[in-house]
Amino acid sequence: MNIKQYKNLNICVVGAGSWGMNHVRTLFELGVLAGIVEQDKEAVQSLKIAYPDCIIDTELTDALDRNYDGFIVATPPASHFEIGKKIILSNKPLLIEKPLTLNLNDAIELNNLAKRQKVNLMVGHLLLFHPAFKKMAELIESGLLGQIQYIYSNRLNLGTFRSDENVFWSFAPHDISLFQYFFKNSPSKVNSSGIDILQKGIHDTTITSFHYEKRRMGHIFVSWLHPFKEHRFVLVGSEGMIHFEDSSTNKPSFVRTNATEYSFGFIIQLNHFSLFKLIILQIRLDSIYGLVPRVIHLTLNAILNTKT
Repeated sequence: MNIKQYKNLNICVVGAGSWGMNHVRTLFELGVLAGIVEQDKEAVQSLKIAYPDCIIDTELTDALDRNYDGFIVATPPASHFEIGKKIILSNKPLLIEKPLTLNLNDAIELNNLAKRQKVNLMVGHLLLFHPAFKKMAELIESGLLGQIQYIYSNRLNLGTFRSDENVFWSFAPHDISLFQYFFKNSPSKVNSSGIDILQKGIHDTTITSFHYEKRRMGHIFVSWLHPFKEHRFVLVGSEGMIHFEDSSTNKPSFVRTNATEYSFGFIIQLNHFSLFKLIILQIRLDSIYGLVPRVIHLTLNAILNTKT
């Protein structure tokens, strides 16, 4: 990646919370961080010390009056629609962190507005750029797994509890984007159920099934009220299956073939039904935060294309 191509870009981050700061740090390292919008007074003082050459605004309207080349929105999801709409109407390209909005109609409106304004609207589905999932896609394209029949994902943790969105909106967009990526189609039927324990009307746990054409299906189990952390993704094809466990520190895989168990410090397991062939794919990624630069580079490239 040649960062010199970004030298004339000026990007503003809206929201400098825990996730927004990942964007702030990455943009700063690339030399394109020009502005931050943040309303928390203590955070503003810390930002001014850490980034003295960066413009810090407390209101989006002030930032929109400045000549930024693009925006990254990392505010609470309930605010995404209004913030996104204002930026699009200012004719500036933007990346909005997932979820894009908290209801379908708002998402459709933002998408249609971006098309009318000819603004590049992007969503931060960063797991689509994870090397493990990209390798899975390569295996599927090679035909080694046969036809994909079933996918399931468990995304479980204890916290972080939110009051402006339920656990489905907080966790499941990652997996929905992956389902769309691998099935290459939208589901014909979706069934979802859950329970609200800590806060009335805010679900802590949900289980959702997705049904597709040709008798294919998947399910997503998400919870932030769970005694242990688990990020497990299983993909089953007619000829083989893949298992990916991303929640362990060392990211181990356990492979069972022909009644023999093997343990490796790698992150993908592949079982092939007919060949009984053990394939170990060595792909290392220390943290999900390592994916942020990948998303940032794609965003900056899209903004560059908008300018030319």
